[in-house]
Amino acid sequence: MSPVLEVVDLSKRFGAVTVVDDLGFTLDDGEALGVVGPNGAGKTTVLNLIAGDLRPTAGQVRFRDEDVTRQPAHTRCRLGIGRTSQVPRPFEGLTVFENVLVGATFGTSMHRRNRAEACIAALDQAGLVDKANVRASTLTLLDRKRLELARALATEPRVLLLDEIAGGLTEAEVLELVDTIKEIHASGRAIIWIEHIVHALLRVVDRILAMSYGRKLIDGDPHEVMGSAEVRTIYLGAEG
Repeated sequence: MSPVLEVVDLSKRFGAVTVVDDLGFTLDDGEALGVVGPNGAGKTTVLNLIAGDLRPTAGQVRFRDEDVTRQPAHTRCRLGIGRTSQVPRPFEGLTVFENVLVGATFGTSMHRRNRAEACIAALDQAGLVDKANVRASTLTLLDRKRLELARALATEPRVLLLDEIAGGLTEAEVLELVDTIKEIHASGRAIIWIEHIVHALLRVVDRILAMSYGRKLIDGDPHEVMGSAEVRTIYLGAEG
């Protein structure tokens, strides 16, 4: 069976600076992949290249056996690639439900009468059903993160991209969010999750890819990757 997503020899340069360098990996349908690396390793740039927010200098992004490298972000979203942002930016004057409805309306091709149902399902998965009629401006940081999740889920993505979604949360809030992401993954959704809070990743992902200077350092079993000498040296700053 073909992978749901393939990153093939992907590179991105900004002038003389190479941010992503000949990167390649695959993601199977229903798999959760964690991506780790120090600041400046190129992790968020990779998500931007997959989502279509940036065009690569070289290489390909293939989604469900289709080359989507030149497709814009809104087309990739409608095809089934959804994402969250590091910093939640809800439409603060709208309710939670209305925010999610924006995702269902503009991020999918579903019929109008099905959008409300999709929004309710997304809010349920994200743990926000009880806040559906609350104005987004009043939400806590954790609930803003949940709203990011719900808005992405309302596009009914086959692949969900998470960009440091646990950042800025307390330990208790991180654990709450991890439980939510575990349930999303258990429902069969493929996930690529960039995160600095490694213990959160280890509770969810099937595989970890470690990056350094835009290149793949190591890719494999989460505990083996995080216990490797390469990751201890380059990502964690330890010796040997």
